[in-house]
Amino acid sequence: MLGIVDYGAGNQTSVRRALDALGLSATISHDAETLSSCEGLIVPGVGAAGQAMQQLRSTGLDALLRDAVNQGKPLLGICLGCQILLEHSEENDTDLLGLIKGQCRRFASDLKEEDGRPAPVPHMGWNTLRNVHTTCSLLTNVATEAFFYFVHSFYVDPDPSQIIAQSFYGHAFTAIVGHEGLWGVQFHPEKSGRPGLQILKNFYRYCRKEDRHAQ
Repeated sequence: MLGIVDYGAGNQTSVRRALDALGLSATISHDAETLSSCEGLIVPGVGAAGQAMQQLRSTGLDALLRDAVNQGKPLLGICLGCQILLEHSEENDTDLLGLIKGQCRRFASDLKEEDGRPAPVPHMGWNTLRNVHTTCSLLTNVATEAFFYFVHSFYVDPDPSQIIAQSFYGHAFTAIVGHEGLWGVQFHPEKSGRPGLQILKNFYRYCRKEDRHAQ
């Protein structure tokens, strides 16, 4: 079973519906014992980094997530859940979980599209991936030309060794960050049609594989 971490940042139910559509077992919870028993964790989220981290700290879920990753439990962060995996965000000048080296930065207000048109912030819409690390388990059976749905004003700027795939909005930015077993996706897989559902399925399969290896 997958654990969808409930820390008051929204979007849990849409992730749960996507997993239900795939026939994958999942629970939404903020209970430490329940989440610790899950094979993998999904950290969704929309909203502000400062508020999200305040909620995580006040409930002790920040420590739970760090412990889970340190113990090798697979984790997938989505949108805000991706951003809080890093060390610090310009949004609210917030210290984050520190699971991945790097910062979260705001898109500049004067962004331009590749054809010179203004690129308004937030970045909202469909984009493809670029410079993809093709050996990433999360991207198995995902077409290189697939589109994913983004809604964000901030983007992750990680250590280059942690960049799995990029996208482009005004400039190249990281769309998938992390390494095997610890991933953050800036887009919303639960709102990205078949390619997004494939990513959720791949994460579930990875968790089950890890579970079998541990037995």
